Amino acid sequence: MEHLSVEVIGNILSRLGGARDVVIASATCRKWREACRKHLHTLAFNSNDWPAYYDTTPKLVEILITQTIFQTTGLQGLSILMDDVDKFSASTVIAWLMYTRETLRRLFYNVPTSPNVNILEICGRQKLERLALAHNPITGVEPIFQRFPCLKSLSLSHVSISALDLSLLLTACPKLESLELVNPEIAMSDAQVTVELSSPTLKSVYVEAISLDKFMLEADSIEHLHLKDCALELFELIGKGTLKYFKIDDVSVIHLEIGETVDNLEVVDVSNFTIIWPKFYQMISRCSKLRKLRLWDVAFDDEDEVVDLETIAVCFPQLNHLSISYELRDGVMHYSLQGSSNLDNVMVLELGWTVINDLFSHWVEELLKRCPNLKKLVIFGVVSEAKSHEECQILANFTSSIVQLMRKYMNVEVQFKYE
Repeated sequence: MEHLSVEVIGNILSRLGGARDVVIASATCRKWREACRKHLHTLAFNSNDWPAYYDTTPKLVEILITQTIFQTTGLQGLSILMDDVDKFSASTVIAWLMYTRETLRRLFYNVPTSPNVNILEICGRQKLERLALAHNPITGVEPIFQRFPCLKSLSLSHVSISALDLSLLLTACPKLESLELVNPEIAMSDAQVTVELSSPTLKSVYVEAISLDKFMLEADSIEHLHLKDCALELFELIGKGTLKYFKIDDVSVIHLEIGETVDNLEVVDVSNFTIIWPKFYQMISRCSKLRKLRLWDVAFDDEDEVVDLETIAVCFPQLNHLSISYELRDGVMHYSLQGSSNLDNVMVLELGWTVINDLFSHWVEELLKRCPNLKKLVIFGVVSEAKSHEECQILANFTSSIVQLMRKYMNVEVQFKYE
């Protein structure tokens, strides 16, 4: 160990993660203290790493963080994530940021301050590449003075911000590639809450727990879009056909428009969603490059609508991963097995039920016949705690049917996942 350079020791300390571990390790000897002071580039204060944070007053936590930060030079990554700390003093937080901002590349911060601190103003015009803020309001964004020339990743969680400031913030990040919005509080300028965002460089967008009238996103380079637990009247994506991954989970949306951006889609993942199948199919029907299609816990706007597997086989010839959940309502099976076209490239088939009946095993058997090159079958099921004798018998019959069926498909790996 004595032959290690201080630069190498600095890298070792930076990989420890928790600030407490860094402080303990740096006390090994004078050489390690020097490495911590001059060559440490990552420091993290996380309440989950050290339970004692929960029993310490915010003022004492501030002192501990201040002493540790001010013993370093050249920090590139700073993470301060204290879930149960009420508030930090604004002057202390400003001191941390002013001390580190010239070298900082990554900043993660989630503690409210009193009074509020304009973190964008302090960290703007610097070398920051990744910024994650939570529980801090953002107001009065000035793209000229609060410009982030190097920022590639921005995450805002439980942040209060107006629709205009959010739009201006994206304008101030000319190299932004990844955007996460989690439960933001969008300030209303009028009766209708509308967010319009535009970025020519965005590649990945994740939006969770947001409620808006209109959400319009213009992103010419977007490849990955994930909407989760949102309530929207209108969502519109304007792009240039670069979208490859589209996931929508537990979203209520009246008008969903991504029609002109789907030509290169490879993954469509829809769950806990009410779907108008003809309109949705029309939207994705041009996805000739589609490799994975997942329709899980999907409700149909029209109870008589049927997802035609024949059409899926014909329109998505490159499909190699298919996931669908079985549901039988009033005798209507929403996944039609009519037709003769095979899903020749499907290697992974995931099937599930919410309420099992005797028809499920027949449905599985017919789907296996349509997937001649299948390598893996995963069956998901929901098993209630209180089961009647009839339900137990159905499950037993299903198990026996699957055992018999898979003797015909010895080359297929089978997994069961119950909850």
